[in-house]
This record gives sequence, C-alpha cells and structure tokens, in this order.
Amino acid sequence: MKLKNMDFDYNSTRPKLILAEYGRNVQNMVDYICTLPTQEERNRYAQVVIDMMGVLNPHLRDVSDFKHKLWDHLHIISDFKIDVESPYPVPDRDAIHKKPELLNYPQHNIRFKHYGHTVERMIEKALAMPTPEYRERMAISVANFMKMAYMTWNKDSVQDEHIIQDLFELSKGQLSLPADTVLTKLDFKTPPPGNRVKSAPSSSNNNNNSNHQKGGSSGHSHGHRDNNNNNRKFNAGGGGGKKNFVPKKGGFKR
Repeated sequence: MKLKNMDFDYNSTRPKLILAEYGRNVQNMVDYICTLPTQEERNRYAQVVIDMMGVLNPHLRDVSDFKHKLWDHLHIISDFKIDVESPYPVPDRDAIHKKPELLNYPQHNIRFKHYGHTVERMIEKALAMPTPEYRERMAISVANFMKMAYMTWNKDSVQDEHIIQDLFELSKGQLSLPADTVLTKLDFKTPPPGNRVKSAPSSSNNNNNSNHQKGGSSGHSHGHRDNNNNNRKFNAGGGGGKKNFVPKKGGFKR
C-alpha cells in the first residue's frame, strides 16, 4: 500500500526558534498571545507564560532582577510584536542585535616565521644601543634567543653559524658576530603534549612491598601459633602445676 499526500512535521520545516532554550511550546504560546483580541487577555496569559519560563530556566533565579530578564525574553520571543502591559520598559531591538566591532588583528610581514616578530623588535632595540659594546652584548643575547626559538620548532640541532647568518640577514648587515662565536648550548627537548607517558613504578618498590607482605604474613602466623600453644597449655591444667578444684558435697575437696 502506497502512502499518498502525507505531510510529515519535521523540525527542519518548522519556523526557527528565536530563543531555543525555552522550547517550541513557549514559542507557540507567545505567538498565540499575540493573536488575542483584548489586552486584558494578553496580560493574563503573558503572566502565565512568564511564570512558566521561570520554571523552565531556574538558573535565572540566581541572576539579579531575573523577572526583568524574563520580560525581556518574552518580547524577544514575540519578535517585539506582543502588546502587553509590561512592568519593565521594552528593550531596544538595535541594542539586542548589535554586531560587535571588528578586532584589529596584527599584520606583520615576518621574515622568518619560526623566530617570530619578537626577534625583529629585539633587533631594533639592539640597533638603538648607544655604544658598540652594548650593541654586541645585545646581539649575543638575541642570537641565544633565536637559537632557543629555533630548537623549539625544530627537532634537529642547529649550527651556531646558521643562527649568526640569520641574525645578519634580519639586521640587514648591521649586527654581525664572529664566526667562532659559541652560543648557549641547548640539550633539553620537551616531548610533545600528546606523547607523554607516565613513568612505571620502580621494581625496588615492588620488591619492598612483596617482602613486607611476606614478612608480615609470616610474623602474623607465628603469633597465632604461639597463642594457640599457650591456650592449649592453660586448658590442659598448666596454671602453675596446680590441680583443678572439683566441687563436692559438703564443700570443696582437693
């Protein structure tokens, strides 16, 4: 049997929800309130919807003046078409749908991306040094920083001559270090965040724990044996070699 002329109600075919956190039932009720003829009815039904919105979103009770927020949401859900006597002023449509200002992203033409823009600013500071001695010291510091930045983004080692040549190019030939300059030695390599493995517990700790368990169990068993032996001796009449007293008629007799 073939189905003909059947209309299915999918969410994709329904009107878009303005405030999805309240659900479609609240949206339909607000739309119905907008169609009521008298303002008295609209006010009465609007108060019921406000109470229901507060129940559906109890977290709004923690917000200061949450009733004001609920009435603002009521106007927003109705697309500012509802005509009711609100205890609060109607919010401005332009203030709610105001678009944020665009952020000014930095636009730097970086020569070597792996060094970053900070190195170029450091080179400018080094060139502004008053004396050649200070300029040379600053150049060595910049070269050491460049080597650290290079090792951060490259797993392989780098020769000091390569860093010195890059410093010469970035400074446009104004900062030059001798070819035999030895920069700071960097041997540490931090593992990538996804490849960190937790260290396994040492074998010495495991051996100590096993020995402790063995020793504790044997000592505990010896203690039980001694207690059992003492109990047997006491029950067998080992209370200092004396015989037990047996009650008889006329008193006790040894």
